[in-house]
Amino acid sequence: MSLLTDDSRTGPGRHRELGAAIDWSHRLLDPLERVVFRRLSVLGGGFHAEGAAAVCADGEGGGDGAGAGAGAGDRVPHEIVGPHDIVPRTDGIGNPDPHHLVRPEQVLRVICALEAKSLIVRVRGDEPRGAARFRQLSAIRAYGMDRLAEAGELHDTWSRALDWLAGQAAGAAASGAFPDTAEGPLIKEQENLAAAVAYAASRADGRHVPLAFTLARLQYRQEQLTAARALLSGVLERVQDCEDQGAALALAARSACLQDDHAAALDLAREAVAVERAGRHPARLANALDALAAARLCRGEFAVAVFAECLAVVRTLGRPLDLALCRHHLAWALLQTGRTTEAERLMRECLPELESGAPAHQLTAALHTAGAIRLAQGDLAAAERRFAEVLLKTPAGESFHALYSLEGLAMVAAERGELQRSLRLYAAAAAIRRRIDTEPEAHWWGQVESVVARVKERVHPSGVSAAMAAGRRLRGARLVAYALRGTQVRSVVHGSDHDEIRGRIATIGQPPLTGRESAVAELVAEGMTNQQIASHLGLSKSTVAAHLDRVRDKLGVRSRTQIAVRIAVRPGGSEPGN
Repeated sequence: MSLLTDDSRTGPGRHRELGAAIDWSHRLLDPLERVVFRRLSVLGGGFHAEGAAAVCADGEGGGDGAGAGAGAGDRVPHEIVGPHDIVPRTDGIGNPDPHHLVRPEQVLRVICALEAKSLIVRVRGDEPRGAARFRQLSAIRAYGMDRLAEAGELHDTWSRALDWLAGQAAGAAASGAFPDTAEGPLIKEQENLAAAVAYAASRADGRHVPLAFTLARLQYRQEQLTAARALLSGVLERVQDCEDQGAALALAARSACLQDDHAAALDLAREAVAVERAGRHPARLANALDALAAARLCRGEFAVAVFAECLAVVRTLGRPLDLALCRHHLAWALLQTGRTTEAERLMRECLPELESGAPAHQLTAALHTAGAIRLAQGDLAAAERRFAEVLLKTPAGESFHALYSLEGLAMVAAERGELQRSLRLYAAAAAIRRRIDTEPEAHWWGQVESVVARVKERVHPSGVSAAMAAGRRLRGARLVAYALRGTQVRSVVHGSDHDEIRGRIATIGQPPLTGRESAVAELVAEGMTNQQIASHLGLSKSTVAAHLDRVRDKLGVRSRTQIAVRIAVRPGGSEPGN
């Protein structure tokens, strides 16, 4: 709050210091607006009207302000913060606060008033009509947190935030047999979840476990695997007798698998299956079996028997989408063993359901499997169509899901004798894998490497070097345009909007920002220095600099101004991971 000062001795105080400017705006608020303003400060990741109402509105009987009605003029509300300490509640500017009771239906009106007074800002994004999202800028939020503490409402407000986030997490966890791989509705609340987990942990609050588990699941979906495993380690220490133990073990196994920690992945998955067999909950057992099969595949083992058992369990649940997902997983395992006819039958059964209801990343994985089956059968045209379809359907920024199909197209080119094209696509995919630090499954990678080795034997070493160097330079729209060239693409588009497709392929092949990189980039866009970002996020200055180097590489920019512009105009708004 002491920033942005000058040496002026004649201007108003609000012109000489940032804190004074914010304080001046705060004093112009009416009492109800002051209460909502300071309570919103716990939602550092932004909020929409529903979340704001849940956090800001008092409970029945006045919530933390109970007893402030009759006789409020005779005594000052207070909060006990220690065994011997009583802190009087104030209005945040030093006066006793009569504590206006906040009703849920009042919050939206106050949000509109605060936006009009520039104390909150609207977040750009693709929210549906009526679901606008807002946030407080960092300096304003820090001021609000100070006022919240002065008013003696910090714990009660955090408690309501924990209750609301825990309720959202419970609702999100009830979606299907494979929640780790499903798209979650809480992605926009990830920063709020992280703050809530830290607060709950500091107070040994019982809501810490479900919130930490939900946050770890979000981090896993965004491939923030080290952070997810660290959280899960803490969760598993606290859920030895909890029904969520098996789910936490399964998620930890998947995370370890993606980090190539195959021994740990197998041990965790086996423990998850043992826990869920004892629990007699079919959906959770199916999730644990799927994790075990994935751990075996990552080790290069065949997992057909485990996937088959998972399919048998899922059949009893009566969930068509879960059944389709399990059939796809079994088809992929069968393909690794050379049982292409059985794999093709399963894909014919599951693909229509996945095309109608599966999230984008699950559908693209299935389309890749269908293409790999056609490739194994020697139907190069059909394989190429499926791999091309994956590239067209890959959501913006999720380049991981395009990698397998780029490698598939490299193998198609090799079989057709297009050796230079094969090497370029292989090198482009390998470069992306290095940039986003991900490894392919062992069987698939062995197949790719075998084909590329044969191609290299047929090309002069200088030609190999030139093609590989050219491939490594391919990125973004240029890479996708090169991969999709040829007449086969026309049969994939099926009359789709070409402008929309062009917008999608402009970002495929560019590695997505991680949640932490997005947070750093957004703070750069707010005008913070590296030191301020480090203090805000609890990082070292050198770590912030390293994150910024990766942001520049991924966005293809060099200056902080260019980062700010790219963050402001990127599709999907400014939430991390979009």
